[in-house]
Amino acid sequence: MKNLGRFGLAAVLLLACAAYEQQGGVKAAGGPSEAVNGPFRVLAPIESGNLLLFPVVRANSKSPGATPFITLDEGIKNGEVEVTEAGRVQGLVRHRGTTPPSNDGPVFHDDRYRSFPEFPEERRRGDQVNTLVLVNHSSKPLLLLAGEIVTGGKQDRVIAKDRIVPSGADPIYLGVFCIEPGRWTESSSTFGAAAKAPSHGFMVQPTVRERAMVAKDQQQVWDSVHGVISQMEIAAAPSASTSIGSGVAYDMAPPRSFGTTSYAKVMQNSAVSEKVDEAAAPVMKSREQVIAQLRQEHAVGVVVAVRGEIVWADLFADTDLLSRYWTKLVRSYAAESLSAGDTHAAPSVADAQHFLDAPTGGAETSEGEVGIFRYRELKTSGTESFVLESLLPGTGYDVHICKLKLKHAERHAVKPYPIMYR
Repeated sequence: MKNLGRFGLAAVLLLACAAYEQQGGVKAAGGPSEAVNGPFRVLAPIESGNLLLFPVVRANSKSPGATPFITLDEGIKNGEVEVTEAGRVQGLVRHRGTTPPSNDGPVFHDDRYRSFPEFPEERRRGDQVNTLVLVNHSSKPLLLLAGEIVTGGKQDRVIAKDRIVPSGADPIYLGVFCIEPGRWTESSSTFGAAAKAPSHGFMVQPTVRERAMVAKDQQQVWDSVHGVISQMEIAAAPSASTSIGSGVAYDMAPPRSFGTTSYAKVMQNSAVSEKVDEAAAPVMKSREQVIAQLRQEHAVGVVVAVRGEIVWADLFADTDLLSRYWTKLVRSYAAESLSAGDTHAAPSVADAQHFLDAPTGGAETSEGEVGIFRYRELKTSGTESFVLESLLPGTGYDVHICKLKLKHAERHAVKPYPIMYR
């Protein structure tokens, strides 16, 4: 690799790789040091096993400034964000003015909370697999990302799509998918974060996240969860050598069974967590140093390759948001790298840059809430992009951009959303 001294972030990441190369075979990937073709610039990557990460900065170095958002984990931890089953919504209603309460659900004071037709009147009564209720008590708007997990209630769920929940809003109906098909009994009346400690934070890995975001189908989400659990059972199996025939030793440890259908419980399993941490070692062992360099270089995102194939990109409005999601994102990518699959030649920085810069023409759908957010889905041949734009006062910028390569051979038709903006 050449000219790496020009980039502090690339340098520290490579130093981290070098430190861990002696311990686990982690090495820096080859390729040019940078490429500038669009609004984002890709830096030199780091590699750990099957995982390759390309940090991304803004090409023009411009930033919208400090963003005002609170994250889901932050809100749940400090008690300012509550999530519960739909049947318990009455206790979360925040009454304003003289509008009388309803016995069937929350009090709606304007049409903002009627803008999501997937939550008809009959779903406002009783608990629903694909509906939760959330209230934001914080003084800050809440940022939710597709793929974030909430555990508890009658099933663990994953957020279905990005959105912003303004501060002081009435309870909203939150679209989710179940990631625990084997349970429909209450473990708690409310939901909590998936991880007990920030260092073990995670969201669903790209395989599951794609099914929620692209297919938008509960059965496909369940199928992807089942597949991931099977892969993790293999990945977490202890090594065992057995002599066969001529005395050649083979690793033949049988897969372990976790005895659960919960994605969250599997990821919290000590053996799986250890494997994930190992795969993410170069950027997690020296997290604070890496985050400091991310801030210094004004990095806003990352392009992800697994087994040599570029599969994903997450980009944020600023470095602060990236750093707050860093652990959850990196551990989700690391989990993906543990799954079996074909191995390809390592992509270059130019390949990662091309992935970001490739046009996103084709079908576009949009939804949102007036004056709060717009969420767009842009589909092209082989990729889809999801863009969350904040419309809150003083914002007017893209908060999160997710671009993914469709991993399935079939191309799924985009389900229509209401176009609320002209």
